[in-house]
Amino acid sequence: MEELGNLARVPLEINAVLDEQVMTIAEILEWKPGSLIRMNRSAGENIQIRVGGVWVADGDVLAIDDKICVRLTGFRDLP
Repeated sequence: MEELGNLARVPLEINAVLDEQVMTIAEILEWKPGSLIRMNRSAGENIQIRVGGVWVADGDVLAIDDKICVRLTGFRDLP
């Protein structure tokens, strides 16, 4: 990591993508606390890990000590 120098300290946005949905504005305006958004994935399926919008890894969602965590299960081949 030393060879990266100050670049190693640059913050990057990381997203764990459970699912992507297309919803209408009307559907979104109906949201309230407790509303559910139905996902197309089942519990235990892999999710995408994106860094700066680029899919770089896969992971599993875990609950540890009342926290939601993601365990990395594999990395994508990047161009």
